[in-house]
Amino acid sequence: MPRSPLIYPPFSSTMDPAFTSASREDIVPVTSKVSASYTTPMTQSLYPGSGAAVARNIASYSYNILQTQSTHARGSSAPDTSIPDLREALSSLESKMASLISERERLEEAPIQRLPSELLASIFTIGVLGSEEEDTLMLSNIMLVCRYWADVAMNTPVLWSRVVVSNHVSLDKAKRRLSRSKSVPLHVDINFSPQMDGRGGTTETIVHAMDILYPSIWRWKSFQLSVPTRPQAHAALSRCKEKAPMLEVLQVRVFNSMQDDHYSPPPLPLFDGHFPRLAICSFNSFNFGWDPSIVRSLRVLELGGYWNNFAPPVDVILDILRASPQLEELSLRNMSDVDPETCTIYEHEAHLDKRFPSQMIQLPRLTKMTFHYSGIQRTRTILSQIAFPALEKVALCYMDNVTTLLNHLKRQSLTSLPLRYLRIEASFFGELELVKLLSRTSSLTTLELVDVEDASSSLIKSLSAPSATTTWVCPKLETLNLDGCTTLDWDALRTFVESRLPAHVRAYPRQAVPPMLTLPAPASYSALTLQQPHPTHALALATSHGRSHSVPPNASSYSWPLRLKSLDLTRCHQISKEMIQWLRLYVDEVKCENMRGSWQES
Repeated sequence: MPRSPLIYPPFSSTMDPAFTSASREDIVPVTSKVSASYTTPMTQSLYPGSGAAVARNIASYSYNILQTQSTHARGSSAPDTSIPDLREALSSLESKMASLISERERLEEAPIQRLPSELLASIFTIGVLGSEEEDTLMLSNIMLVCRYWADVAMNTPVLWSRVVVSNHVSLDKAKRRLSRSKSVPLHVDINFSPQMDGRGGTTETIVHAMDILYPSIWRWKSFQLSVPTRPQAHAALSRCKEKAPMLEVLQVRVFNSMQDDHYSPPPLPLFDGHFPRLAICSFNSFNFGWDPSIVRSLRVLELGGYWNNFAPPVDVILDILRASPQLEELSLRNMSDVDPETCTIYEHEAHLDKRFPSQMIQLPRLTKMTFHYSGIQRTRTILSQIAFPALEKVALCYMDNVTTLLNHLKRQSLTSLPLRYLRIEASFFGELELVKLLSRTSSLTTLELVDVEDASSSLIKSLSAPSATTTWVCPKLETLNLDGCTTLDWDALRTFVESRLPAHVRAYPRQAVPPMLTLPAPASYSALTLQQPHPTHALALATSHGRSHSVPPNASSYSWPLRLKSLDLTRCHQISKEMIQWLRLYVDEVKCENMRGSWQES
């Protein structure tokens, strides 16, 4: 870079008296100040990639040069020996300015700055929308890096496709996102918590938000509405009259489900009855008139929060299931039970009386069912009328006596039931019926019995080593949850854990252990003894160093089950701290409450 010509003021013989009277001592501090003014910024470290910092330093150096010249012109009476020093300092300053400019150019040509805008936009999309919930903080940080990144983010509509209106997100932000999203599919979420509803004005905000959003209904991909009261939900949905050809997820949730029982009829039809792609539907305390056209051809159906006269009858649920043969998940929560008289028509067989509807509803893709306080009469009737050959997960919570429900699951297991997860919480059941079901579900990996009084020691012993005439119950079981089961016996639990240990004591789960280890024949151990023992005694002798003696006779025809990986004994106060420590020797994860000693130590 060529130097800029420097013009110095000429020295005249006639000088200002104030200037000529300056002594050499006055020049020294001035020179020191000048030197410090332009050398100190040079030693400061610059943030890599910060072009603005380089520009500020250059401007600062130029300002110091002018200040040096002005100071020299005003008060310098030094002889000619000070001029070479200044020239040398200026030359050094110019060289450092040139190096800083080249550094700035190098940073501007960095690989991250040479990425195409399309590739950079894809990286931003993965970082912001890669998880289930949008990372708004990451998007804000991207916008603050540099102008180029901000322009790329502004011109990437998918980054602004999630429009949220809530107690903490203003309408102005929703407007900006709506305009920046261009014409991409939208995910709209209107969420107002009842805890923040005390200030008032929530209904007006919801209505105003819907007035802003309803012109874009044609590109809604998902719509979630969570409001405190039913009138607010109806005020919002009454503005959803346009067609929604791209809508796939519809969720309406009313928090105060026990209030506002008297309200206007539902605002039907929603979206002009046109939502051909709707696959996931979740209603909580929202009255949609039980219109089957809304919940038709679904993959996921969740209904909850319906009490007294607003609870769905059995025939409505069955009509919905019949209209959704591709259903994959079904969840019924918090509903008042139906009268037993309304279920009697489904107790007759078709070949006995053709007047009663008893044709089975085929749901070949149903993999998950959750019944949480949904009414034992309603649930029993529904299970009696559907076939679910692909069912993998079942949760029965707060259902009184679930023995009849277990019978329906066992009936399905006669043909096909690949059940892997079973949860029974705060319900009664017949222990023998549960054991019969478990003996037919060899694919079960997780069993959760929470707050169950009927989980006795006999049930746990049935999961231990079988007798000579039976096989292992749940051989693939890896997770057992006994939270709140205070009737269990320690000996039964210890026997259960020991019986599922590998055949060798050193075969710890962290090593590569085959999932099913075949126990050698007892005859192979005969050489270890002086005389031929009984097969059972020989087997016990061979395994006494690494496992319990609870191995069944004729064990050569059995295969070892998987080793237990997780055991939850929370609120099982009959299990002491020493017992927990013993269990942790053989089980990877043992959950329990913090045990405290006499001095309140953990």
